[in-house]
Amino acid sequence: MDRGSTHRTHPETRIGHIHLKVSDLARAIAFYRDVMGFEVQQTFGKQAAFLSAGGYHHHIGLNTWDSQGAAPPPPYHTGLYHVAFLYPDRPALAQALRAVLAAGVALDGAADHGVSEVLYFRDPDGNGIEIYRDRAPEDWPRAPDGSLAMNNQRLDVAALLAEA
Repeated sequence: MDRGSTHRTHPETRIGHIHLKVSDLARAIAFYRDVMGFEVQQTFGKQAAFLSAGGYHHHIGLNTWDSQGAAPPPPYHTGLYHVAFLYPDRPALAQALRAVLAAGVALDGAADHGVSEVLYFRDPDGNGIEIYRDRAPEDWPRAPDGSLAMNNQRLDVAALLAEA
């Protein structure tokens, strides 16, 4: 890999969608639809589905093409660490958290990174999920030299839920 490359990705580039291998399509659809609140846009038989927020063609693709009935990957292997869903504000994040907890999904963690407030959990196939909201850039913590100074503080989950 040439570390001296001058190419820089366009600053408006965004991650458009994720596509996950799942072991049980109906179970995965139910989780992303009923717990996470995404809408099914299209299905391809019993092998694939595409879900989104706000009518977009898809933010999430789910398929069983190579994974029908498969077990999650074992710990300490490469693969997806987590997918992160950005919510527009704290009340929206609180509502999403309330739905996750109401479905009986256990949190793996919760943190205040200074730039954002985040919550971590897993989908039924063991895929890591992060739901978060960003603070305004002018509120991000900065080091004396002006560089970003993210941290990993405890998030007050009860206070967040109070905003749901």
